[in-house]
Amino acid sequence: MLVGNFSSVKDFVIVGFPGLQPHYYGLISAVLFLVYVFTLVGNAVFFTAFVTTKSLQRPVYYFIINLAVCDVLFSTATLPKIISRYWFQDGTISFLGCFVQMFFVHYLGGVGSNVLVVMAMDRYAAICYPLQYHSLMTNRNVFILIIGSWILSLAGPLMIVIRAYPLPYCAENTIIHCYCDHGSITTLACTDRSLYSIPALIYALVVLVGSFAVIIFSYCSIIVAVMRISSTQGRMKTFSTCSPQLIMIALYFLPRCLIYLSGNIGVKYSTDLRLLIVMTYNLLPPMINPLIYCLRTEEVKKILKRPFQKKQIGIRLQSV
Repeated sequence: MLVGNFSSVKDFVIVGFPGLQPHYYGLISAVLFLVYVFTLVGNAVFFTAFVTTKSLQRPVYYFIINLAVCDVLFSTATLPKIISRYWFQDGTISFLGCFVQMFFVHYLGGVGSNVLVVMAMDRYAAICYPLQYHSLMTNRNVFILIIGSWILSLAGPLMIVIRAYPLPYCAENTIIHCYCDHGSITTLACTDRSLYSIPALIYALVVLVGSFAVIIFSYCSIIVAVMRISSTQGRMKTFSTCSPQLIMIALYFLPRCLIYLSGNIGVKYSTDLRLLIVMTYNLLPPMINPLIYCLRTEEVKKILKRPFQKKQIGIRLQSV
């Protein structure tokens, strides 16, 4: 089935929130623009601290840096077009461009999920096997886990894009979403989409449920190990090393699980509310994650405070 023979659609139009009144377009575009700026700046600050501080170049921070890169790439793949839609009333995206965006949406979502899994595995090794941790998390093994997270995420998105691209698109070209994804595009195909939507759904569930299961196992084992520590202070100190990752995991997985579960039990949302939830769980973590691992991690917090402390010392010396 060739696109040139069967598809009359040459480009798509991203609608965004269909119920949004035009006089709110400026406000929404400004909010989305600020989300994008804060995402870039927050992750750039952490990346700079990581590169310039040798004490941060450890396995857990290598994983966090990869999550930060994934977050920035996801925001860059999705936000500029929807900002343009509301700022300049330009929601048009080319046929090929839409499928490229769809690939990156699903690919980077899979990478983010895999990185959160290896972060949970890192905490599991550090707390449950502290004596063997450095022999387990060698530079070589960390590199394999990171590269594996990016490479293993390629197959699924490539499959769904390759299967969806040749479909005949002869209906409307309006996408009721804030970016191109598999569901919003294939609903426009003039064919039975069950053969294409079911494998995509299975892939999404395998990524979501499989990753979440590994994370749940890791943190249940961590909780058991922490409860064996005799002192309350020791338990709190050990568990605090996991709190940034737990917050990030909750922000990533819980809203997604809510959407899938509510859909399966028949709970229905308005289109605008569904899109708001989807945009929140996709775009809020990339903006908030830098705050979490900068403010909830003592080592990073101290590093970020140093320039301000030096300035305060300099001002005091000058006053003397």
